[in-house]
Amino acid sequence: MTMAERVDEVLRAGAAPGFHGLVVMRGGEVEFERYGAGVDSRVGESLGHVTFDRDTLHDLRSVSKSVVGLLYGIALGDGLVPEVGAGLMAQFPEYTDLVGDSARAGITIEHALTMTLGLDWNEDAPYTSDANSEIAMELAPDRHRFVLERPVVEEPGRRRVYCGGATALLGGIIARGTGRPLEEYAADALFRPLGIGAFEWSKGDDGLAMAAAGVRLRPLDLAAIGQLVLDGGRDVVPASWLDEMTRPRVSVGDGLDYGYHWYVGGGMLQAMGNGGQQLVVVPGEDLVVAVTAGEYDNPATSTAAVFDALFKGR
Repeated sequence: MTMAERVDEVLRAGAAPGFHGLVVMRGGEVEFERYGAGVDSRVGESLGHVTFDRDTLHDLRSVSKSVVGLLYGIALGDGLVPEVGAGLMAQFPEYTDLVGDSARAGITIEHALTMTLGLDWNEDAPYTSDANSEIAMELAPDRHRFVLERPVVEEPGRRRVYCGGATALLGGIIARGTGRPLEEYAADALFRPLGIGAFEWSKGDDGLAMAAAGVRLRPLDLAAIGQLVLDGGRDVVPASWLDEMTRPRVSVGDGLDYGYHWYVGGGMLQAMGNGGQQLVVVPGEDLVVAVTAGEYDNPATSTAAVFDALFKGR
């Protein structure tokens, strides 16, 4: 059976009820795409029952983090943001009490890129509860201060702790460095060069783009981002940044390592988001896979059946 036939078998059997969209590219061309229907939401806002097609925008949730990772590299290549070894606190000089705290002096931008800040952060609670640090950040009057003032609990760089706050800080640094809102810079620096015209970036109550989880794209356009990575960045992202971004830096378990906001392992580069959102780049097979789904806050998404079909026997 071909890859497409295996996927169709899974979908006909109803084995992936939360499935919304799939695009598979090989050799830079769309090999096949599939779309479903189901209940969906926009960062917690119900959209009701949606019938998806190739033009339907979809939440990427934490795949947004990997988009921010790319944007940092573009801005760095243009000299608009500091090198990754620069101190993190120095990028937010208005928080004089935090800038002067010796316990935070060793935290760098690279620690944000690898989520090894050493600050107290917990996203184990559901993303519907303010017990979840990311949700608490979104409810705070100042998201950047909220993250930076978290208690220091260990030496930075020692351990990765999943942290949407790290991405919020990177988004803030990009916006400050470019002098533009994050979503505007993304449109000109990344999306439009890839032919991506329609997109949304959900915002918090403070009017700032939700860097950690707010991007909405078509699956086709998500796949285009994967193809850009596969192609070495072309003239959009510096190739040197892609090399650094996808270099394994810290283990996250299950055979995966983390680079700069991208997962690396098993011959794949991956970006993942709550609910079954996933972008997979397989350089050795000239393959890009983009999946969207609606199983938000479900740690065992049934769209795993789609991936089993795609990579069966690999």
